[in-house]
Amino acid sequence: MFANLRRAALAATCLVPLALAGACSSTSSAGTGSTVAAGGFPVTLHASNGVVQVPKRPTAVISLSPTATEMLYAMGAGHQVKAVDNDSNYPPGVPMTQLSGVTPNVEAILAYQPDLVVTAQDTTGLTGHLAAAGVPVLALPAASTLDDAYAQIRMLGAATGNVGGAQAEVSSMQAKIHQVLAGTHVPAHTTYYYELDPTYYSATSSTFIGQVLGLLGLHDIADAAGGAGSQYPQLSGESIIAADPSYIFLADTKCCGATPQTVAARPGWDTIAAVRLGHVVNLDDDVASRWGPRIAELLAQVAAAVNGSSTG
Repeated sequence: MFANLRRAALAATCLVPLALAGACSSTSSAGTGSTVAAGGFPVTLHASNGVVQVPKRPTAVISLSPTATEMLYAMGAGHQVKAVDNDSNYPPGVPMTQLSGVTPNVEAILAYQPDLVVTAQDTTGLTGHLAAAGVPVLALPAASTLDDAYAQIRMLGAATGNVGGAQAEVSSMQAKIHQVLAGTHVPAHTTYYYELDPTYYSATSSTFIGQVLGLLGLHDIADAAGGAGSQYPQLSGESIIAADPSYIFLADTKCCGATPQTVAARPGWDTIAAVRLGHVVNLDDDVASRWGPRIAELLAQVAAAVNGSSTG
């Protein structure tokens, strides 16, 4: 059942293309895709749920998106966050509640008296319901590219009056990623299998995480199964064995208990190069499924695993 819920969540949050950069008008000096008055507020933003107006600097932000929560704290807006959803578990000490970002309860949200709500998707018409109470909603769906992620950070910076902090965080992420790439040397034709759950759902190179790993020069074996149109195809054990990936990255360690040992115990998997050479890498499910500041850490972890290695 957990695997089914995981796939449902992926379908809800990862398959939605983000047209944020193209849909936004870049009229502010921060490049956030927003219009900011000389004094900072009011601010008009162009998000995936339409035009969003924030009349004053918010002091009671509710985040229903774990990624947005991480972004807010990274840019220095943590003191403005009053409550976060039950999946926002980072950074430590965030005001986690029983609020749900998947099935939001309007009455429960309003009980916190928010002046800005941030969500990954406008589930059940959340924008309209909260608009009736005068609460602006900023919907920031799953990013398709790193540029989309940077644009979302800048937009949150404009929405909360932390334009400088947002730009500083973007610059920090870019510098970290540049440093990782500059110091990484991956052998040609290095392939990988990225596991989302133990039923072999994976992500192609056209997904956000696939593009990030592609920066290192890695080749995704899921691309061969993605021709049917799915960015998140379900592979078979036989096809993975036949592809013989150089590396296996497990993004199902928390949810499903996947480990290098459980992978090696799968029938026939002990013949895969990644298993034979000890190239099965545990990832943090949360970091791997979010498009926020810690993506640079994930890239560094993957780079450390493959940097300068030889798959024989």
